[in-house]
Amino acid sequence: MRWPLIAAKTRDETNDALCAITRAMLRDVRGRPSDELLRRAIRGRAFVVPGPEPRQIPADVRLALRWVAGASRPLADLMDPAVMRFLLTALRPNLDGAVAAAETQRHKHKVLVNAVRYAVEQRKLPADPLAPIKWSVAETVDQVDPQVVANPSQARSLLRAVSYAGGYGRARGRRLVGLFAGTYYAGLRPAEAVGVSLPNCALPAEGWGQVTVHRTLPQAGKRWTDTGRAHDERGLKSRPADDTRPVPLPARTGSAVAREHQQLRHSRTTASSDPVPTTAPGTRPVNSAFLRVWSARCSQPARTTCATRLCLPG
Repeated sequence: MRWPLIAAKTRDETNDALCAITRAMLRDVRGRPSDELLRRAIRGRAFVVPGPEPRQIPADVRLALRWVAGASRPLADLMDPAVMRFLLTALRPNLDGAVAAAETQRHKHKVLVNAVRYAVEQRKLPADPLAPIKWSVAETVDQVDPQVVANPSQARSLLRAVSYAGGYGRARGRRLVGLFAGTYYAGLRPAEAVGVSLPNCALPAEGWGQVTVHRTLPQAGKRWTDTGRAHDERGLKSRPADDTRPVPLPARTGSAVAREHQQLRHSRTTASSDPVPTTAPGTRPVNSAFLRVWSARCSQPARTTCATRLCLPG
């Protein structure tokens, strides 16, 4: 019902929450598919809008969905507090069994609340079964460990190493120096850094520069975007749709970005209108691309500096 109005990333998260809710509502009956097949069937086919044509669904997935339809508990079972509490408990862990982040738990709970309210609205349930249940998020540690945050000297070394990833001539790593520099020195969210092009930057030869951030490009996946592209173009987080945010750039950041981009232009591997962080002319980098570049040149201790946003491709 809300699908056309929500962001692609939210669609992905809502699909994941509905998948967890559905699996928790399954009874233990004969013929249960493997957990991997169940997740692939529910996540990839059951809660995708628009839904796939039946003839496009692989046979094993089609059979798994048929089993899910027969093994699902009746909606009326939610009126049993024991069933509802079991369902709420099932929203806490990740797939690996570890407790999910507090925000993930809240989002899954919100999806469940919306689904239950819609069922009440459609008179599929006589009352709200969540009303008598007391539930709270299982808190987790969600803070940056200062011991794994790169200091300025380490950051400079990491950026130099990134520029050589994949070979200096091929420039696979050099194209991403701007992204990593922007996230470290300017504090840009990765989705903001991906959306920055050179015309958005004021990069003087000396002194501080500035980047005007006007959009975010979070990677949600082609399945969830209206355009069929991997990135979903959005406004700035928690701001009006057309708002912009000027961000000062330290001199070291500006000179590094300008130098790399000019060298790439002279080598005919990019253009002035290309995004600052890119993996090929005219393209936007996907998560796997800059994670490969980062991993290629970073030791394991340094790799934990993801906590500083360097490797969080939101």
